[in-house]
Amino acid sequence: MIPQSFIQDLLARIDIVDVIERHLTLKKSGANYFARCPFHGEKSASFSVSPSKQFYHCFGCGVHGNAIGFLMEYSGLSFIEAVRELAQQAGLKLPESQPGSDTAPRITSASEGLHEVMAAAAHHYREQLKNTPEAIAYLKRRGLSGEIAARFGIGYAPDDWQGLRKIFPSYEDKQLVDAGLVIVAEDSGRRYDRFRKRIMFPIQDRRGRIIAFGGRVLDSGEPKYLNSPETPLFEKGRELYGITQAQKAIRDEGHALVVEGYMDVVTLAQFGVCNAVATLGTATTQHHLQTLMRFTDRIVFSFDGDAAGRKAARRALEASLETLRDDVTLAFLFLPAEHDPDSFVRAHGAQALREAATHATPLTRFLLDTLSDECDLGTAEGRARLVHEARPLVTRVAAPLLRLQLVKAVAEAGMLNQGEVEQAYGLKPSQPPRQSSTSHGGRFGTPRIPRATTGPRTRPGSAVSLLLRLVLQHPIHATRLPVDLIPADDTDGTALIAIIDAISIGDLDPGCNLATLVEHFRETPHASTLSKAAAELVGAGFEDEVIEDLFDDTLRKLQADAIEREISSLTRQARERGLSSAERYRLADLLIRKRQPPSLGKH
Repeated sequence: MIPQSFIQDLLARIDIVDVIERHLTLKKSGANYFARCPFHGEKSASFSVSPSKQFYHCFGCGVHGNAIGFLMEYSGLSFIEAVRELAQQAGLKLPESQPGSDTAPRITSASEGLHEVMAAAAHHYREQLKNTPEAIAYLKRRGLSGEIAARFGIGYAPDDWQGLRKIFPSYEDKQLVDAGLVIVAEDSGRRYDRFRKRIMFPIQDRRGRIIAFGGRVLDSGEPKYLNSPETPLFEKGRELYGITQAQKAIRDEGHALVVEGYMDVVTLAQFGVCNAVATLGTATTQHHLQTLMRFTDRIVFSFDGDAAGRKAARRALEASLETLRDDVTLAFLFLPAEHDPDSFVRAHGAQALREAATHATPLTRFLLDTLSDECDLGTAEGRARLVHEARPLVTRVAAPLLRLQLVKAVAEAGMLNQGEVEQAYGLKPSQPPRQSSTSHGGRFGTPRIPRATTGPRTRPGSAVSLLLRLVLQHPIHATRLPVDLIPADDTDGTALIAIIDAISIGDLDPGCNLATLVEHFRETPHASTLSKAAAELVGAGFEDEVIEDLFDDTLRKLQADAIEREISSLTRQARERGLSSAERYRLADLLIRKRQPPSLGKH
C-alpha cells in the first residue's frame, strides 16, 4: 500500500483538468469542462470535469472518478501505475520500500521486468531489420515505407537459433521463457529463439507497452504467421493489434475497422486508413468488443466474401450478442472474393474502402440474411425453422431495444406477430414505459444517473442523504456533525459516519477536496456509495451561498428525526411492557421538544 498521506498530497497538487486534457479535448462551459465520453460511443459532450471538485462524471454512461481513476480506466493502468504517473507529473517521488518491512509500499512487479525484456527484444529486432537487405526488400515489395515500419516498430528476427543471446547474456534467464521469446526443448533442455527468419510485428497494449510479437515468414514456410504464446503479459483473446496507433483515428473516423491480419493493418495505415485493428489469430471476443466500444459507437468487421469470411463473420456476430449496447452499431463489410483489405485498398484506394465501410451490412440484417439463406421461407416449415434457429441468438442479445427490433424482424420473416415470438422465446411481452414518479426539480435537484450496483438504497431526499452530499462538497462540515444522531441503517448513513470518524482521528484532512475524500475510501465498503454521490455533485452541486443555511436546516431535520425515532420507540415500549419513571420523564421531555424548533447542538 502507498501511504494515504502521500495520496492526499498528490491529489492536492495535481489538477484533474490538466490530467484529462492530455488525452481528451475539453471545452469550458460554466464552471466545468466537457468532452465526448471516451468510455462509450456518443455524439454529444456529456463527459463533465469539475476543477473545483477534482472529479469527472459522464451523464451518459455514469462513469466517474478522480484523476487516479481516470488513468486506471482510460489507459488500463493499475492503481500503483496511475499513482506513479501522476507523481511524475507533479514532481513527487514515490515512497521507497523499506527492506524487511511488510507494510512498505510495493511499487514494482514481476510484469515490469517482462516489459523491459520485451522492449529490449523489440529494439534488437528493429536493429536487425536495418542490417538485413532481404527483409527490407520484402517490406518494400509490400509497399511499406520506412515511416510506417517505424510507426509500428516493425523489425526482423534473423535466421539464428540463439540470436537473442547477443542482447541477453543471461540467455538462461527464466524471464526469456516467461516472455515467450525463448523455447526450452523438452527432451534435451536446449534453449532456442522462438522467432527466426521472420518479419516481426510488436504487439502493444493500450499504453503502448510491448507485450508480445507476431512473426511472418519471408517465403512460403509454415506457419505463415507465428504469435507469442500466452504469457503473464499477453492474453490473445483480450488484445488487438494496432490499437495503440489506431485510437485517435478511430475517434476521428467515427468507427473502428476490424481486419484479420497484421499486414492488413499496416498496409491500410500506409494508404491513410489508420482506424484499423486486427484480432490476433483468434476469433473476435467480448473483450475485443469492450475495448473498441471505449473509443467508438460503430464497429465494422471486414471479412473476405468467401465461405471462410462469412464463417468468421458469424463467429464475430455470436461473440458480440451479450456485449452489445443499444447505442452501439456493429456492421459487416464483405469484400469481393478475390480481395482482402490489403489488396482492395491497393486496387481501389482508401476512399473506396471508406465508402464500403459506410455501407457495411448491419448486424441485424446479416443475422436475418444468414438464417434466411438456410431456410425456405416459402414454406411453413422453413419459416418455423428460421424462428427456431434465431431463438438462441436473439435471446442472448443484451441490448433491450435491439433485441426488441430483432424479435419484430424475426416475427415478420416467420409470418407471426411479436407476441407469439416472445411467447415462443420465453420473453416477457413488451411493456410501455411507466412514468417515473420521482421528481428531480427544484433548486438542489440532481440529474438521474445509472445505478451500477445493487444493494441497500438510501431513502430519496432523506436528511442523511443530503448531509452526505453537503459533506462531500465541503468536508469541513463533518466536524460539526453529532455522530450519535446519524442512523446507521442505510449506506449513506454508514458512509457519513466513516467520514466523521476518519476526520476525527486525523486520517483525513477536513480541508481536503472531494476527489481526495473519495480516494481515501477506495478499498472500503463505502467506496461505491461515496463515488456515486460525488458523481451527482459534479453536474449539480450546491451553490456556496446557500450551503450554510442548507446544512443548518438539514441538521435540524436530523435532530427532529432522532427525536421522532426515540418517541416512537418509547411509545411502543409503553404499549408492550410499560415505562419506568425515568423513561416516562424522558418521553414527556421529548414530546415538549418535538413541539419546539430544534436548536443546533442540542439533542
